[in-house]
Amino acid sequence: PVSLKMADTASSSSAAMTEASAMLFSRETQAIFYNPKTDPVQRMLDFDHICRRPTPSIAALVTPGSTPGQHKAFFGTEELLLPMYVSIESAAKAHPNADVFINFASFRSAFSSSLAALELPTIRTVVIIAEGVPEADARVLIAKARSLNKVVIGPSTVGGIQAGAFKIADTAGTIDNVVNCKLYRPGSVGVVSKSGGLSNELYNILSRTTDGLFEGVAIGGDVFAGSTFADHILRYQHIPQIKMIVLLGEIGGDAEYGVVELLRTKQVTKPVVAWVSGTCAKMFKTEVQFGHAGAKSGGERQSAEAKNAALKEAGARVPVSFEDFSALIGQTFDELKNAGLIEAREEVEPPEIPENYGNAYRQGRVRRATGIVSTICDDRGEEPTYGVTPISDFVTSGAGVGDVIAMLWFKRKLPVYATRFIELVLMLAADHGPCVSGAHNTIVCARAGKDLVSCVASGLLTIGPRFGGAIDDAARYFMKAKDANMAPDQFVEDMKRQGKRIPGIGHRIKSADNLDKRVVLMKDYAAKNFPSTDYLDFALAVEQFTLKKASNLVLNVDGCIGSLFLDLMKSCPSFSDSEMKDIIDTGYLNGLFVLARTIGLVGHALDQKRLKQPLYRHPWDDVMYMTSELRPGDSEDVL
Repeated sequence: PVSLKMADTASSSSAAMTEASAMLFSRETQAIFYNPKTDPVQRMLDFDHICRRPTPSIAALVTPGSTPGQHKAFFGTEELLLPMYVSIESAAKAHPNADVFINFASFRSAFSSSLAALELPTIRTVVIIAEGVPEADARVLIAKARSLNKVVIGPSTVGGIQAGAFKIADTAGTIDNVVNCKLYRPGSVGVVSKSGGLSNELYNILSRTTDGLFEGVAIGGDVFAGSTFADHILRYQHIPQIKMIVLLGEIGGDAEYGVVELLRTKQVTKPVVAWVSGTCAKMFKTEVQFGHAGAKSGGERQSAEAKNAALKEAGARVPVSFEDFSALIGQTFDELKNAGLIEAREEVEPPEIPENYGNAYRQGRVRRATGIVSTICDDRGEEPTYGVTPISDFVTSGAGVGDVIAMLWFKRKLPVYATRFIELVLMLAADHGPCVSGAHNTIVCARAGKDLVSCVASGLLTIGPRFGGAIDDAARYFMKAKDANMAPDQFVEDMKRQGKRIPGIGHRIKSADNLDKRVVLMKDYAAKNFPSTDYLDFALAVEQFTLKKASNLVLNVDGCIGSLFLDLMKSCPSFSDSEMKDIIDTGYLNGLFVLARTIGLVGHALDQKRLKQPLYRHPWDDVMYMTSELRPGDSEDVL
């Protein structure tokens, strides 16, 4: 029997490896999941829960070809939002502590995405799930990983697991199998194999014959594996928690001979229990291809019998057949335990995974996806918050309604000049008399005896491209032209060629000789308080050109608000260029008009109710009646 004495030091060829470098995973390990599938993501998080991990093992998802967003999943009984990115680089930059890259790309794209991950300094381990990655690509990835001192698991792998700490995707199968194999807490055995399915069988064997698994890796069944049996067994030699090693090889290739060399040169001195499957191949007269691409019977050296014999001669414990494998594993473990090299572990019960919606909520075994996601406020605590700030803090700090809008709309604090500008807009756009369409509708509705909310709603429904809805369009066109370095006259002529009116330019009453006082006030405020007014300057330059065509083609309130809000965002470092575009496209600026005009519409509704005005009927003399004239082609008896 091989000596059970643990090696005190590694040989010279592996002296550089330390416990820290040998450990690929821990309870703090987090992964970036590329091209994720819902079930493997949830299985990882369920494993985290039964292991009582404090944080999820998935830091981010990368969904190429989509848009950034959030993926809802369960972390135990709670829902969480996993951030979704469109590129590996952006995910790695946002989550520098995530050092495992799990690649669920197909064999057609696994190479490029894996190579990109290897080149990132924060990624230490790359796991390639896809089967059938071209061998030339696999060899490039292997060379790249070795040159960067990184680890590749796969291709054609289910992954790996450190019991009680970290699990890759579908490794170890269902959560029931994880529990049955006691993988929710660490044991003392390190396992390496090619097959994910047979790894599951080994984990089950370990749960019955030993104190369980510490770490297991399936290197993958393709001809060229990113890492070898020897790579992982040498790591296990330097992990103190691993007291014995189990190897399950297979016919074909020569990966097992790397382990033979480690044993022969005493680089690995922990007990190794090994078996190479495929002994039945000798029963066939011709070469046989087994399940994996690399499991192909070839010459004598690649046969299961030759590998088993070499392993045994080098010092590994090799059973007579696979049927004896379990007993030999248990025997080796018992010898270590009796020698005092393995301490007895107190068994712990894992927490239950709550069932999805369908069972009783009161029993705590149910979870249900939320119907709404809110990121701007929270009303669950002692005091409601705007963002993360208690409402009372806005009052005690002297903040104004502009600060509240900044937090609830833009999810951030804005400088004083910005919040005061928002308040200035609300004051200037609150009302524009009873004759504009929104106020008129509200008045008619109020005089019909409708409630306040209905009256205000009827007025708000008139807001659109013809009434009060031009702020976003003005900002959008001015930003596009200014950012493209278009000259003002070029912009005007371009809009003319397209047959489009310029949003924010033109007024029915005001002109160059009779400027809108509201526009003057906003321009003066910006000149005194804004760090820069590049977009306003562009809009005013456009105005100078349009005034040559007609005296009423002035910059109106919509155009002034739109251009100045661009300047506001541009001058605040917290707004990126992409955020500016999103704000305009989403309709934030028209929201300012809606909020401001609501003040006036409430006033008009209350005014009509206070005056007890009767039902409104439009006067006959303001209607052009055409019923006496028939259209060409109408018959005489048309109704």
